[in-house]
Amino acid sequence: MKFDARKYRKFVEKDFEEAWRKGREILSPKNPNLLYPRYGYIHGEEHPLFRTINDLRKAYLALGFKEVVNPLIVEDVHVKRQFGKEALAVLDRCFYLASLPKPNIGISKEKVARIGGIIDRGVTNSEVSSLQRIFHSYKKGKIDGDDLSFEIAKTLNIDDITAVRILDEVFPEFKEISPKVSSLTLRSHMTTGWFITLSKIASKLPLPIKLFSIDRCFRKEQGEDATRLYTYFSASCVVVDEEVSVDEGKAVAEALLRQFGFKKFKFKPDEKRSKYYIPGTQTEVFAFHPKIVGSSTKYKDGWIEIATFGIYSPTALAQYDIEYPVMNLGLGVERLAMILYDYSDVRELVYPWLYGRIELSDMDIARAIKVAEVPNTVTGLKIASAIAETAERYASERSPCEFLAWEGELYGKDVKVYVVEKEPNTKLCGPAYANEVVVYQGSVYGVPRTEKWREHFEHGVSTGMRYIDSFAYLAAKQIEEGAARGKDVEVRVRVVEGLSDVNLRIQDNVRTYITSKGGKIDVRGPMFVTVKAEIA
Repeated sequence: MKFDARKYRKFVEKDFEEAWRKGREILSPKNPNLLYPRYGYIHGEEHPLFRTINDLRKAYLALGFKEVVNPLIVEDVHVKRQFGKEALAVLDRCFYLASLPKPNIGISKEKVARIGGIIDRGVTNSEVSSLQRIFHSYKKGKIDGDDLSFEIAKTLNIDDITAVRILDEVFPEFKEISPKVSSLTLRSHMTTGWFITLSKIASKLPLPIKLFSIDRCFRKEQGEDATRLYTYFSASCVVVDEEVSVDEGKAVAEALLRQFGFKKFKFKPDEKRSKYYIPGTQTEVFAFHPKIVGSSTKYKDGWIEIATFGIYSPTALAQYDIEYPVMNLGLGVERLAMILYDYSDVRELVYPWLYGRIELSDMDIARAIKVAEVPNTVTGLKIASAIAETAERYASERSPCEFLAWEGELYGKDVKVYVVEKEPNTKLCGPAYANEVVVYQGSVYGVPRTEKWREHFEHGVSTGMRYIDSFAYLAAKQIEEGAARGKDVEVRVRVVEGLSDVNLRIQDNVRTYITSKGGKIDVRGPMFVTVKAEIA
């Protein structure tokens, strides 16, 4: 019978959506991590910076702090009020916000003629009046810049691309405008936001008030380098009460940092002495972490400066009518993450793909290993599951032997699927049939779940795919095609020498990464499994 590709495609398209929807339900319980075999793992991976942020949020919440969002865009007057005579030095490190002023747009006879040349017809007086109204509304802020081309296109009954061309070629006013600086700044210190927030709530909430915020700050550095970026995350908190002291800051610092494995603490006066703190209260927190003892960093003795706290000056608080004392503690999230995840360059931590430190975890590698050929129907997935279960149930039966794995209808044909072994004096399946593909320390292995390989499974990442599972998908796919053709099918695998022998593949760039790091792909072993399908 001649293979009808169109008929086969019709069957596939009909069942594929249902197969995708139900695929997870009928996969073997041995493969719980697969949504659908072609697409691999459904697990994601956190960025270490945001993992640290999440851990800090949990740590603050565990200490009874309430999370808030402080203003990010602030008027420069707040910096002046908080820093007094030092405000200029602080503002020199702030990013000011600028915007494009809206130009006055006139429509002369020359411009009308040029518009007509672009749209290849004359422009009516009514259309000119409508364009004038559009530009006037734009000037007044009633129409946004991203809606301007749409409004012109609608008025002239043209497409958006032509409208953009008109703006570009007829109205040079848009090209000539330059940004105009405002008095708005991007917050450079979380303190700037705390004063604004506390001015609204300090007299309204019951004492003590314990708040925290983890958010971005922006600072105009001379340039980005291994220790500083233009934007960073500050993990900051405040305690407002009738009486707060330096001891309050020490207690919060210790309670917070102990949750990250820091064991011992030292507190030293901070020589920077910010004007918004009471003199003598600004304190640097040094913490001991056993992870960095003897490391290649400058903190070989295990001590590192990790946070700063102080008591806000009554003079600065009075500028905002805040009548209660306030303790403020803050730490840089990137600094903490660099310690916890062993980075010496903040750029590599935050932007690893830009600064050359791309490291694939075992999870990354496992996600890059996928099944090469999969069935396209729900029935095909059921056949694959039945093949794997039958092989596992009767693997040690002496040969010659055959076992019915599945029987039913596929593409209008009666189909019987068997797992067989024709050669005498052996077993239904070879000893490697249940080997599982696992990634361990940057290498890929095909090994059984035995005591010998326990370390690989406990500390590596399993793909959840045994040789028999991925092979069963290939067999089921070929059985589908055989049913469409009306021909019997026999699929076999003997000695496995690589991933492709068991219907698995790995992305080429990941394969290159593994070998470049000195890893290996060791997927092999005697499998000796045969599947046949009788199609009537």
